[in-house]
Amino acid sequence: MRGVSLFALVAEETVVDLDQALWQVWKAMEVPEGFRAELIEGAIEMSPTGGTRHFNVNRRVFRALHDHLRGSGWGPANDGNVIHGLKVAVPDVFVVPDDVEEIEHPEGLGVLASGVALVVEAVSPGSANRRRDRVLKHRAYATAGIPVYVIIDDYDYDDGGAVTVLTGPDPERGAYARSERTPYGAQAVIPEGPAKGFPIGPEITGGRQD
Repeated sequence: MRGVSLFALVAEETVVDLDQALWQVWKAMEVPEGFRAELIEGAIEMSPTGGTRHFNVNRRVFRALHDHLRGSGWGPANDGNVIHGLKVAVPDVFVVPDDVEEIEHPEGLGVLASGVALVVEAVSPGSANRRRDRVLKHRAYATAGIPVYVIIDDYDYDDGGAVTVLTGPDPERGAYARSERTPYGAQAVIPEGPAKGFPIGPEITGGRQD
């Protein structure tokens, strides 16, 4: 039993060292223009920023959130690092307090996930991109305790696209307890938090993506 315990301790120490090593590599990276670097589930994920469709959806989300949140003490942001421990994600759009210095990372590398109220990802084409948003980031955002995760997914083929609103994060399980899926053409509504009542419908997503 003592040998098993020692092995477990060594394995745990190795995992911690790997996380620290990846964190240091990520901090030292010079990310090429047009790319983002995220640190998710023991790997540095490099991905290009999206094309015109992706850009336009995110721009419409950003502008609509800005109007919806005006005067609330919260606002939308993008192109920023959301950090939880030694993990880093770069959401397409996210909602933070207007006084963002309150949740700034101690090293000035981004904002702390604990202060983020909502994240939005518009799914890009390709199986790797779809897995990143649907699976890896689902776990990452739930583990970080971010209250609301919105997935705008052109590639939810059954309905020519759909908006999924995930709430009730369970950090221990790395999953959200509740999921509401709304096909393109109908209107999804944020059910809680600073953006409560915010609608995501055809004015943002457009029509079916057949």
